Amino acid sequence: MAAAERLPSVADQVASIPFWYHRIDLGSGITTPGWAPLSLDSYRIPEDMTGMRVLDVGAWDGFWTFEALKRGAREVVAIDDFSDFLGTPEAVGRRSWDSFDICRSALGWGLDRCRREEMSVYEINEGRLGRFDVVFCFGVLSHLRHPLLALDFLSGVCDSGIFVATATCEDYSPYKGAPGNGNPGSPPVLEFYPTVELGNNPTNWWAPNLACLGLMVMAAGWSDVEVWKLTDGPEHAAHCRGFARGVKPAA
Repeated sequence: MAAAERLPSVADQVASIPFWYHRIDLGSGITTPGWAPLSLDSYRIPEDMTGMRVLDVGAWDGFWTFEALKRGAREVVAIDDFSDFLGTPEAVGRRSWDSFDICRSALGWGLDRCRREEMSVYEINEGRLGRFDVVFCFGVLSHLRHPLLALDFLSGVCDSGIFVATATCEDYSPYKGAPGNGNPGSPPVLEFYPTVELGNNPTNWWAPNLACLGLMVMAAGWSDVEVWKLTDGPEHAAHCRGFARGVKPAA
């Protein structure tokens, strides 16, 4: 094949994407130049996901989709509606599923185990997607106008566990200033950001404190809910993140 007809290498394909959100190891010394996740272990997803069917909500470049597959998931369905541009659409320039597809091809996952759908969380239904053992909802809740309704939709297709990561107002509130000034402990608080108060991003609508996050997950149908922070004493607003894990009660 002539040089001009060569297919782009994986490295060339990665370089063609103007912005990467996820840092994904594609092998052969190639890692996508994203910054997330900040701490893989903080998400506390199971080490062994053998046989599980997983829904990855807001998949973006697909880090968590591919991580579940690496851990043995039998199938992962990734969804995204490409509505989050981190507040800077010109700089981010999201290209639909291009980055996801580059990674899926490089990692060798077939369509039988790694499926993607362009849809919003409010369009989720069993008829279209089927049922799932586990749901990942990472970096999504703060961007939703109706976060509790979204959790209800997720609960409607989930038979067991959910893992949530989101911005929180536990250690930081844009209404109170620097990190260290937030809404810790009880009572439950869900702060509302009508414009660009949080991160100068107009798609950031809400941030709960941990008490509120746990109760939201419980209200949507999960029990045995645990909540925790990315780090104690965060020094930057971007590190003010919280997590929740819940399990559906046995039938």
